Amino acid sequence: MKKYTLTVACPSTRGIVATVAGFLAEHGCNITDSSQFDDTETGKFFMRVSFVSEEGVGLEDLREGLAEPAKPFAMDYAIHDESEKMKVVIMVSRFGHCLNDLLYRWRIGALPIEIVAVISNH
Repeated sequence: MKKYTLTVACPSTRGIVATVAGFLAEHGCNITDSSQFDDTETGKFFMRVSFVSEEGVGLEDLREGLAEPAKPFAMDYAIHDESEKMKVVIMVSRFGHCLNDLLYRWRIGALPIEIVAVISNH
């Protein structure tokens, strides 16, 4: 089974979570983790959903299929294959303890990322 992550950003309104969950269920996907945040100051809604495609629906089919349900919400979304490592830049301040922790987690495989640069202001 393929594992994917969906990220969503759009104006906050009712029905977003239900639409996303319904879409995934209709396409043979099972949600394994979900978190969302409503920013009351900006009126924006953010969501991150991890799921598995139990019926083998591919990444492109999921991306294209979500386009229509996303329209009424003016939804910006992205679906990523969890097996592909995301390229990241780490930005750090003067103190190195956070960088050390991130590098340790990356080295042991807890962070499935490809570090392309580290930028510091000191």
